[in-house]
Amino acid sequence: MRVENTSEISYGYVGKIARINLTDSTVEMISTSNYAPFWLGGRAIGSKIFWDEVKPSVGAFDPENKMILMTGPTTGTGVPTGGRTSMVGISPNSLPEQFCWGNIGGWFGANLKFAGFDGIILEGRAPKPTHVHISDNEITFHSAENLWGMLVHETQYELEKIFDDDEITSLVIGPAGENLIRIASITSSNDNAFAKSGFGAVWGSKNLKAVSVKGTGTVTAYDPEKIFELRRKMGNPQRRLNPVQYKDQVTFRPHITFDVENQKVKESRLTCSYGCNQRCNLFTLDTKSGISDDIRTNQVHKCVSIYAFKLMNDSGWNPGMSFHTAQNNVAACLWMAGTPPPQDTTDPYLDMLNDRRIGNTMNFWDGDYDRGNVVNDLCTQYGMDKWDIIVWYMTWFYMGKQTGVLKDEDFGMEIDPSSEEFMKHVMHMITYREGKMGDLLAEGMARCIRTLGIEKYGNTIYKEIYSNVVPGLQLDIPISFESAWGHSFHWLGRGFQGINDITAWLPAALMLMSNTRDSQTNSHIHETLQYMIDAKSDPCHSPAVVNCAVMGEDKAELKESLTTCDWQCPNVFWMDMETEMLYAATGIQMSEEELALYAKRSKNLFRAILMRNYGRDREMEVKEVHRMLTYPDCEGTTVSWEDFNDLVDLYYDQRGWDRETGWPTLATWAKCGLSDIAEELKQLGKLPA
Repeated sequence: MRVENTSEISYGYVGKIARINLTDSTVEMISTSNYAPFWLGGRAIGSKIFWDEVKPSVGAFDPENKMILMTGPTTGTGVPTGGRTSMVGISPNSLPEQFCWGNIGGWFGANLKFAGFDGIILEGRAPKPTHVHISDNEITFHSAENLWGMLVHETQYELEKIFDDDEITSLVIGPAGENLIRIASITSSNDNAFAKSGFGAVWGSKNLKAVSVKGTGTVTAYDPEKIFELRRKMGNPQRRLNPVQYKDQVTFRPHITFDVENQKVKESRLTCSYGCNQRCNLFTLDTKSGISDDIRTNQVHKCVSIYAFKLMNDSGWNPGMSFHTAQNNVAACLWMAGTPPPQDTTDPYLDMLNDRRIGNTMNFWDGDYDRGNVVNDLCTQYGMDKWDIIVWYMTWFYMGKQTGVLKDEDFGMEIDPSSEEFMKHVMHMITYREGKMGDLLAEGMARCIRTLGIEKYGNTIYKEIYSNVVPGLQLDIPISFESAWGHSFHWLGRGFQGINDITAWLPAALMLMSNTRDSQTNSHIHETLQYMIDAKSDPCHSPAVVNCAVMGEDKAELKESLTTCDWQCPNVFWMDMETEMLYAATGIQMSEEELALYAKRSKNLFRAILMRNYGRDREMEVKEVHRMLTYPDCEGTTVSWEDFNDLVDLYYDQRGWDRETGWPTLATWAKCGLSDIAEELKQLGKLPA
């Protein structure tokens, strides 16, 4: 279906989307200009295709579920951070199953464009295990029966052998995806992964083992000189070279440090995306593998990976990670990398920015370098989400054992997430659905807990977590770190990474409310330091909190449509950065306000899908999110039902959504240029009066 803007596009895009039907091994070409630039790219185009083609009642594992992978107009152009790739479809991990999204860095997206395609639509179900290969405008289908059962790295190496080319880029699933484990991931050649939505299990249900790509073409950017300017400007003054460093100590974060035998640990900073100019990943070489004691392996670590090594104290936080001043406007990834960024010491707010909170005392498991590497390696090799395994499964094992909820006999050995052998045992159980507990855990923590009984296995209170902000304050938190939509806590003021300020976690709760999965993997809180100061007194009745949430969501829509860096965007003192990136790649000149309308269009399309396909409304989402706000944050703060609903009123007003239903009004649809979608929703009785 063609949309309002049908002009041909010359720069930034390569012009084609491939519809790949796995059922009958056919390919159809679709012009990218059917969707762009009206839908810009990435997640927005994917959402539009899903809206047009996937109707209500389709389940995650049905052949009618489509996996739509899209690049953005900056991908492969050299625009800094412009190399990420989005995928949308129905998530088997979210509860209930709903339309969801994922986003990765790495080189797959750029190589897909070099091969001549802006995106691919994967539909149907192959009659037998299949591998799809894309090479310079040609797409071929191959048997994957010899690959089925292989681990992730083994599959990647085998694909290089098959094509006698170590430069192909691949997306593959491991045994977890083949066995429909709901937290299964799809992993790229440099170990970036679509993981949170469980899309690996969808590929498994389609008998799709891998998609590989080799492209020798180019992507024509509109203004190369502008790209060079952006590369010099973005990230300064923090940009620096990334040499490999040989150390006798490895530091993942300031509070997770190991002494090791000299020269045995090699540390470097590694980019995660084609064109990246930051240093937020950690690359460790020659580490212990979870597959065999005879194997050494290399690993990429970011964010959650490090907590497999040690979780005595939760992650610390300081305002400078989320809130910025004009003098110290630093991308949060640099704080997370463990290396203090250069700072302007004349900034009068410097002490406030650096006022670090020590993470809550948890005492879950102490430092074990080998165990941490084994857990992370098994997540990669089996193809499972590290977030769920480390943040949710491991913490549940520990707290469940301590409270007497979980018994050793349930697992066939002593429950001990600090033990390398226990973690190898239980991750094998999950991957291959061994025994009753293995099969339950393979369904994801949220479904497992509900099958066992949520009051006992989810809501039992653990009483041994203590605040380091209010000394001696006991934080009564459930043994299940579940937040909403079947996902775990993350920067939400309690549970994992629960040390941030209410002015950060309250807008994060609003973002989660209107989503279908953990939104803080791409909608990280960015605002001015003045915002934090102003909103602190009465955050539940502050329009500033709502503005923070809406800006974060809208910028997330842009970063997954353009596509750009999760952490570096937005820059709150350079708000037209994305317009400059779009112009450099495509020549499309628009104001910040015009680009913001694109973001709102994409957000409201996402809303339309949730309303039509899953009955999303205010009652559903407020109940889903408020539950977690009844547990104390690190200052002992909770949010009442009345106060949270007052905040939701303000949020819906700002969005142009009806307060009673949470549905966009006719005026909102018209403003976004989506009157056709409004008409369809009207026929379904989902247009507010």
